[in-house]
Amino acid sequence: MATNRIRGNRALLATAMAASLLLGAAGCAREGGAEASKDSGVVHVVCGATEDWCAATTKKFTESTGVKADFVRLSSGEALARIKAGKGNAEFDVWYGGPADGYASAGDEGLLESYVSPNAGVIPAKYKDPQGTWTGVYVGALGFCSNSKLLTERGIGLPDSWTALLNQKLAKDIGIAHPSTSGTAYTTLWTQVQLAGGDEGKALDYMRKLHPNVLQYTKSGSAPAQMTARGEVAVGVIFAHDCVATMEAGFPDLRLSFPAEGTGYETGGVALVKNAKNPTSARKFVDWALTTEAQEVGPSVKAYQFPTNPDAKVSEKVIPLSGIKMVEYDAVAAGKAKSALNKRFDTEVAQAPKS
Repeated sequence: MATNRIRGNRALLATAMAASLLLGAAGCAREGGAEASKDSGVVHVVCGATEDWCAATTKKFTESTGVKADFVRLSSGEALARIKAGKGNAEFDVWYGGPADGYASAGDEGLLESYVSPNAGVIPAKYKDPQGTWTGVYVGALGFCSNSKLLTERGIGLPDSWTALLNQKLAKDIGIAHPSTSGTAYTTLWTQVQLAGGDEGKALDYMRKLHPNVLQYTKSGSAPAQMTARGEVAVGVIFAHDCVATMEAGFPDLRLSFPAEGTGYETGGVALVKNAKNPTSARKFVDWALTTEAQEVGPSVKAYQFPTNPDAKVSEKVIPLSGIKMVEYDAVAAGKAKSALNKRFDTEVAQAPKS
């Protein structure tokens, strides 16, 4: 009798465990179904890359996955502001392109959803957030894009240091964006912090010295390339790939150089927006953005950043990072400091009179 009771109890236990597993599976199915049911099968992307790259990337994604995609092209600061404005009612599902310090700042404000893509394993650790807040899709170094004809007229050589930009002969002759709206410009500002050993005061002191030589602070980080090409300024402080693309567009007088002290770089990211309306489609976009197919789109539209996927083909027009002296750029620290440092830049530098 005792043996039969034990067997009976074991049978009841097994039945209960099976029922529990079935209920759990049903719950997971309901959750997955709920997420799938609220996903419309389209992904809305806020894109910080060039207009052409954004268009080519979203088109290729749709061709490869069958998932529809659209985009709005915004600079890094604008993208962050729009995502923040839509915190209670997300306008976008994915943020793609633009320096990772903006993503780190957004993550600190609870605007992004952590997601470690199964494709993130091949991406080097230095190009991704370990918690999955963002993952890098490309890398680009800061450089000086100069109009050689104008430099000759001013009797100065190609700038090869940050100090060279302080030359009085370059008064109101440098193009650079504002760090509050441009990820490129914030990379420039944070590079000065890194070169100053983390001292933000010294970094801002350098920017104050540079201020009289700046013609204007543009909204877009790539705009100084066009200003330099048109002869509005002699030097533009931009990412190297933007200068290369502008040269290719038919401006043979442009020359690219890098500062001997060291230069900063961007890790262009991709991330899920918190409470996205199309989370399933958004994850598919992130997964695809880390593939070689996605990272080989850039050169087809004259976007010559270095891919983070080591298996992606690298265009011969991409500037090798190994030949550039780089600073130790900490995107997470840069993101944490971004809001306060930009406010200081605006009040202590951008609004200062030019002598």
